[in-house]
Amino acid sequence: GASSGIGAATARALVHHGLVVVGLARREDRLKQLAEELSNAEEPGKLYPWKADLRKEEDILAAFSWVESVLGGADVLVNNAGVFRAGNISEGITEDWRTLLEVNVLAVAICTREFLRSMDKRHNINGHIFIINSIAGHIPGHSKLNMYSGTKHAVHAFSSCLRKELARKNSTIKVTNVSPGPVSTEIFDGTNGRELLAGIPILESEDIAAVIVQSLGTSPVNQICEVVMNSVPTVHGMY
Repeated sequence: GASSGIGAATARALVHHGLVVVGLARREDRLKQLAEELSNAEEPGKLYPWKADLRKEEDILAAFSWVESVLGGADVLVNNAGVFRAGNISEGITEDWRTLLEVNVLAVAICTREFLRSMDKRHNINGHIFIINSIAGHIPGHSKLNMYSGTKHAVHAFSSCLRKELARKNSTIKVTNVSPGPVSTEIFDGTNGRELLAGIPILESEDIAAVIVQSLGTSPVNQICEVVMNSVPTVHGMY
């Protein structure tokens, strides 16, 4: 999702560094506003807004088709869209769990598959896939993060298997799994997330965007596989 939070910050940073970015999100008005803002600022890159609901495979396929036909394909993929739900398992709502799986896991898998297919068509073995994960994908910091943490553990395993698959194919496409601690974004709006995070220092979206830019700037032989980042003082971390 590029309309707010980490997605919007990343889009800004990449356009600032001269990249052509296609930003996907459901809120087309927010995307268009961001694209206009970047255009007015005369940044060297460009943002194309594309309305898509990543729970719908047809929306993802349409976006990749457009990118191939109009822009010639993508060389960098940032899997950023995510949703947050927290609560006791005994009180869990099936529809909430389904949404977590569709956005946090299936959308990542579908977008990555389509990106790889596009790269194969162009015989391009030099690209970069980012998966915006979470500290919760490494350690379950709170019992109420049960299903959310489960989806993040899933994409952590997914990224590891993806690197092995690419290595087997002798591909130099890089895969970077970025796992921040709590970040000040809209993902917690309408949930009890802010209650769980009360008193905990949090990161800003720009901190994650900066890591993505830095990773893109590494040498062709340097693959940053895992980035685990947190605010200081660190409350939820890997010890």
